[in-house]
Amino acid sequence: MFYLTKSTSTRIRESIEPTLRYAMETEAHVHALAFAASVLLSFFPFLIVMLSIARNLLHLPEAVNAVFLALRDYFPDELFVFMKRNLMAVLESRRPLQLFSLFLLLLTANAVFLPLEVALNRIWGATGNRPYWKNQLLSLALIFACGALAMLSFVLAAVNRQVLGAMLGVRSGAPYWISVAFFKLAAIPASILGLFLVYWLVPNRKIAPLRVLPAAILVGVALEAVKNINLAIWPLFKSKLQSEYGPFYISVTVVLFSFAAAMVVLAGAEWAARRERERAPAPTDGE
Repeated sequence: MFYLTKSTSTRIRESIEPTLRYAMETEAHVHALAFAASVLLSFFPFLIVMLSIARNLLHLPEAVNAVFLALRDYFPDELFVFMKRNLMAVLESRRPLQLFSLFLLLLTANAVFLPLEVALNRIWGATGNRPYWKNQLLSLALIFACGALAMLSFVLAAVNRQVLGAMLGVRSGAPYWISVAFFKLAAIPASILGLFLVYWLVPNRKIAPLRVLPAAILVGVALEAVKNINLAIWPLFKSKLQSEYGPFYISVTVVLFSFAAAMVVLAGAEWAARRERERAPAPTDGE
């Protein structure tokens, strides 16, 4: 039993150590910072698109509430209040729904996939990056796919809250903690599926879908843990960020949260790519 445990721990260490070394490389930090900066530029437009569709196209107020429920689940109370207030101000200025405006917002939001492709191509050993126009087409398709998954999770959370509220005889819907539980039940699988699409389609080389599925599942769960850690340590950093960055501390917080998430996403990709290389048959003499 001792030897079995020792062998298992050795295998786990040998599997994790290369990923930790990758996470300490300068290149990984450069890619993660570029990704975080792109998130800062695209996050607000993406939320505007989601809220506009829920409010002005689907006419589903509960889906709007589910979007804000997700936002509150990711950001501390003060940041959530600031974002919600400004998002509502933008929504009020954009009624009715303008499809061309939504298209421009989506075009802005897909910038997040530019640094992500470069990073994943390096990890998977792709020979080169896609031409810019191909990257933009793929990014736009992934934005629609990920946006559809996000909207589906919001709608499911909203419908479940309404149904459960009706069963309990509560007009305002189910209690908040039940709403959060329903949201997580819908959002975590949607997040895993979105990560799977990114790991499978973004690298500029052919990848077997089943090779990246385990990484997508592990990273989806890990991102949930990172989110909770960020929320737990936020009070420790809040005053420091406010004193150092003044009114820009909210933007800095978004970048820091995104950087932490990007490191987890890239580490998962490195783990999947390394496992693929280890499975590859060794070349025979003369090849």
